[in-house]
Amino acid sequence: MATVMTKPNPGAQEKISDWDVVANNPEFKDLMAAKARFIVPAALFFIVYYFALPVLVGYAPKFMKTPVIGPINIAYLFALSQFFMAWLLAWLYMRAASRFDAMGKRVLDHLQHHKDAQAVKEGK
Repeated sequence: MATVMTKPNPGAQEKISDWDVVANNPEFKDLMAAKARFIVPAALFFIVYYFALPVLVGYAPKFMKTPVIGPINIAYLFALSQFFMAWLLAWLYMRAASRFDAMGKRVLDHLQHHKDAQAVKEGK
């Protein structure tokens, strides 16, 4: 069987998808870059911080057994600090998310303007 290739109609315009409009928007690219600048370092920090406890307990047991207050040692305090670190990272993300939301709204506004312009062009 032979495949017949036809040339597209030169007068017809190709329909652009919503994703193409969003993906080519510089504000969307800025949004993705801003999220990556926050999320990647925060995730790496948390992973290192989380796994530091078992690593330190395994490789520096004498240090981790050092008493701080009565029977409470550095290992217990470090384990407790992981809860506070998670809460701190969540709070920092909530602050950053408000900026992300504002950036996302501008991207959606741009998409809506594009849709409105297409509707006018098509006579709808």
